[in-house]
Amino acid sequence: MKKLMFVLIASACCMAFTMNASAQQADQATTDAVIAMVKAQWAAEIKDPTSVAEQSKDMSDDYTEFNGQYATRLDGKAMNSRMAEASGKDSGKTIGAEMANPKVQVYNGNVAILTYNYAGLTQDKEGKTEAARAKSTRVFVKKGDKWTLVHANFGADPLPKQ
Repeated sequence: MKKLMFVLIASACCMAFTMNASAQQADQATTDAVIAMVKAQWAAEIKDPTSVAEQSKDMSDDYTEFNGQYATRLDGKAMNSRMAEASGKDSGKTIGAEMANPKVQVYNGNVAILTYNYAGLTQDKEGKTEAARAKSTRVFVKKGDKWTLVHANFGADPLPKQ
């Protein structure tokens, strides 16, 4: 009887360890996927600032966004695309984009929240560069087997006071 109890307890522990390792692998795959989606969006913007369709290909139609340029929430992929098209015609362009301190939290295998600090570099038509910084949150939902961006919040990240 003691041997049977030992075998059952050992089996339960092994199963729990295996399930936890499997969940961690799935979470890592999700982390890799959502970070890659963001970096692909940045790469598309750097390559061609007017490539709005490419930059927004992973956005849900009901996407919402808060950012420092507008006092109100931007509702819908269509509105966001129109704003991106207009800003893509600006004389300045992004020439570098990096993600610092990324963290992805996965819930129920179908919601992922990515938070990070954005560090970018823009260049104006005269060639002058300027650093761009932001505190960023992006929320993804898995629809079918595809991750979709449903909300983003980009906040100012001012330089610390000296």
